[in-house]
Amino acid sequence: MGHKNCSRRCDTEMGLHGMTMTIKDIARMAGVSVSTVSKCINNYGDIGEETRRKVLAIMEETGFKPSFSARSLISKRTHMIGVIFGHHVNYDFSHRYYTEVLNAFKQAIGVLGYDMLLFSNERFQPQGEDYLARCRHYKVDGCLIFAANDIADAIKSLDRSEIPCVGIDLTLLGESSASVRQDNTAAGAAAADHLLDCGHRQIGYIGSRYAEPVYRYRESGLRQAMERRSIPVQDDWIVYAGHQQEQDGYEAARLLLEWGELPTALFAGSDLLAFGAIRALKEAGVAVPERVSVIGCDNIEACRFIVPPLTTLEPGKQFIGQQAAQLLHELIERREKAAKGSPAPIPAPASSSAAGSGAGAATAQSRNVILVQSKVVVRGSVAPPPEPV
Repeated sequence: MGHKNCSRRCDTEMGLHGMTMTIKDIARMAGVSVSTVSKCINNYGDIGEETRRKVLAIMEETGFKPSFSARSLISKRTHMIGVIFGHHVNYDFSHRYYTEVLNAFKQAIGVLGYDMLLFSNERFQPQGEDYLARCRHYKVDGCLIFAANDIADAIKSLDRSEIPCVGIDLTLLGESSASVRQDNTAAGAAAADHLLDCGHRQIGYIGSRYAEPVYRYRESGLRQAMERRSIPVQDDWIVYAGHQQEQDGYEAARLLLEWGELPTALFAGSDLLAFGAIRALKEAGVAVPERVSVIGCDNIEACRFIVPPLTTLEPGKQFIGQQAAQLLHELIERREKAAKGSPAPIPAPASSSAAGSGAGAATAQSRNVILVQSKVVVRGSVAPPPEPV
């Protein structure tokens, strides 16, 4: 009798091998409930090890793989990350810095099992449809937010919500939020120190009125480094471009040329501003770096190809993207554990000892901010100052 039952059971299971398996089939074959199989799939900790091994063995034997939709229904997660460029002006893929950080984030978050959904910032509905409404509509698990200037109300609402968010180069304050930022003050100081070490004492700066916090911090770092060495800062050589594109750097450098006496070196708050400044100087017959040295910031790919190749600050874009992905994943996991009644502490930032001292080294500014350090990438646009005539 037992033999017949065994044969019937084996025949039934073999028949299922050629069929599309469901979670109910696995539960029946393992002699457990559907919820137990679900917990095994999602690696819950309240399942006995013997039961877990039995369920996983049946899944492997039958070749059962839960579909994406099934996993989403079980876990109540979509494994979708919203990506938001939160500027008041549509300033996003035109800047290589953001593109390179986003590419690193995409690779890292993909390995962790997520897809990305890019949100447009071109138009909102007057009835109040904003980033938060969209994120809830699409049930994203978390958000990556790029915003280098003042934060719009739509971003503030999202930051205050229950949705985990990680900001790039902006500080988020929500309970479910964190930030990964360049240490822009330290970057400005590093640029100034490099120029001072090369012998320059007459140093100018091109910033931007548009993305005020980033450029203000970089200017502050420049001033601090010069003051530490008792080198005066000449305000006539501090120029603020309208925006952050190459043309803005060109126009800012034209202003310097019109004012007369030039510094021997220029620190541009971004590589694009530096490109424009070099073009303006060349057009005016001012040799770079023989007459005026130029240093940029961000180390975008084009720095290697202009003439002369641009000396710049590398902020560790790959590291920033990777840290943002890991941090957002941990915030999502933390929210899920809190929903189950076992809240976990907010993830700790990477330590500087683990990351090293060059580009990509990270230090914790507060419980929810990772500051990333930059390093100087030396190329041909900086030389010692010219000899006095």
